[in-house]
This record gives sequence, C-alpha cells and structure tokens, in this order.
Amino acid sequence: MPKNKVQDAVFTAIMAIIMVYGMIVYNVALNTGGVTSETFLLALHELPIMAPIAFILEFFVVGKLAKRLAFSFMKPTDRPQFITYAVSICICCIMCPIMSLIATMLFKDTHTFGTFIQTWGMNFPCAVLWQMFYCGPLVRLIFRLIFREKKSKQA
Repeated sequence: MPKNKVQDAVFTAIMAIIMVYGMIVYNVALNTGGVTSETFLLALHELPIMAPIAFILEFFVVGKLAKRLAFSFMKPTDRPQFITYAVSICICCIMCPIMSLIATMLFKDTHTFGTFIQTWGMNFPCAVLWQMFYCGPLVRLIFRLIFREKKSKQA
C-alpha cells in the first residue's frame, strides 16, 4: 500500500485515529454499561491523547517489528492480501497490550497488574475484529482514494 515514508505516515495516522477511536468507544461503553450517543462524545476526550501515542509506537517501532514477525511465518510469494492480514494481526498482537497498559495507567482508577490484564483481555478480541473487518478495510479504502495511482494508457 504505502510506497514511501510520506504515504506510510499518512496511512499510519489514519489507521491510528480510526483504530484508537473505535477502541476508546468500546472501552467507554464497557465503563458506562452500554453505548449511547454520549459514548461517542466521551471517546473524543481521550482521542487527542491516545492517537498520537499509537501513531508514534506504530510508525517507529511496532510496524517494523510486526512485519518481521509476520514474515517469520509468511513468504513474500504468498498472496498479498494474506500478507496484509498477517501484518495486521501481528500489529494487534503487539499494540493491544501496549495500548492497554498505557490506558490502564492513564484512565483506570486502579493501576494494578490485574487491571491491566483484564483491560488487555477485554480489548484484544475487539481490537482484532475491529482491525480485520472494519477499520483495516476502511483505512485502506481511504488511503486508495487519497493516493490514486494513475493508470497508464496502452496504445
């Protein structure tokens, strides 16, 4: 998808904002006992804190690590969409515990190991499903719309 550092930064920024917002909405809903119209507004308060953290982590550390991890079981000759899925799952496997720890420290009343494990355990299934079925495809669509490749004319 991204072909240079600028495109990679744009892709990562879009992904961080949408992925983090979805996960914050989920966590606010867990904390308040359900989803209301207020849930989406409350989630906006944490977004300016968590999205830059997610961007920095993914862009500078996790993205490279996740690709290395994904290619430990994928081959470059595998179907590109399966490579994309593998990298996405690896990113979730790395980002979810890190972001859950940060959220536990910043937003939970108790900062214990048990609270962190519970937060991580509740977030991981949602993060993978959100990434694979909604956020990932939406971000790739937005990215393709922003960076349309010109088709070469054949004479």
